Amino acid sequence: DMGERGSRNPLLPGGVSRYSRSKMYARRAAYKKQKTVPAAAKAPEARFVSKAVRGDKNGGTRNVAVRRSSRLYPTEDVRRPLKNRKINRPTRLRSSIQPGQVLILLANAHRGKRVVFLKQLESGLLLVSGPYRANGCPLRRVDQTYVIATQTRVDISNVKIPERVNDAYFRRQAKARKSKSEGEMFEERNTKFQLSDERKADQKVVDAAILESLKKTPELLWYLRAKFTLHKGQYPHAMVF
Repeated sequence: DMGERGSRNPLLPGGVSRYSRSKMYARRAAYKKQKTVPAAAKAPEARFVSKAVRGDKNGGTRNVAVRRSSRLYPTEDVRRPLKNRKINRPTRLRSSIQPGQVLILLANAHRGKRVVFLKQLESGLLLVSGPYRANGCPLRRVDQTYVIATQTRVDISNVKIPERVNDAYFRRQAKARKSKSEGEMFEERNTKFQLSDERKADQKVVDAAILESLKKTPELLWYLRAKFTLHKGQYPHAMVF
């Protein structure tokens, strides 16, 4: 007499099973008992359908193609444009970047400089300023991918940014091309970008408000003037900014 048979997965104190579900799957050898049901064979799709045709001399029925080919063909092979399902969504601002935060630029001509973040534009780019009188960085747009957010913040509650400062404000106007004469073809022209009086005035207004708040903590002005550099043995991922 073998006695009463116990469970293969007894309960431990507290009502917890001794073996997990995957362990019991192996203990019961359930992988050997799996039943495979053969898939039902699908009947081949009919290419033609028989339809009744009126008239005594028409044979009574006629085979008609299920999928008719187009009777019209383009005279030239023209590629059809694919449907663009991309939806332009507004770029999310990083949680570590807030208005007034001091950022370190990692790209463009001003890389290594510390700037003050003012606001995010509709394109997702960040509007920053040095200010210009502190480190020579004017009002410009930067991508948040190429900045390091620090823990230092500047009070910009009194900074009023003109409403005209948007993405279109920074676009350069394309100049119309003129036909060159034989003499002008060999002349070298140094065309430099010149700021408009409007942008110079806006720069002065924004910088004046930022410098006014920097006077409360003079160390911040020297902090913004200093460039960010790395020396041997220093690793950015191990630093706290």
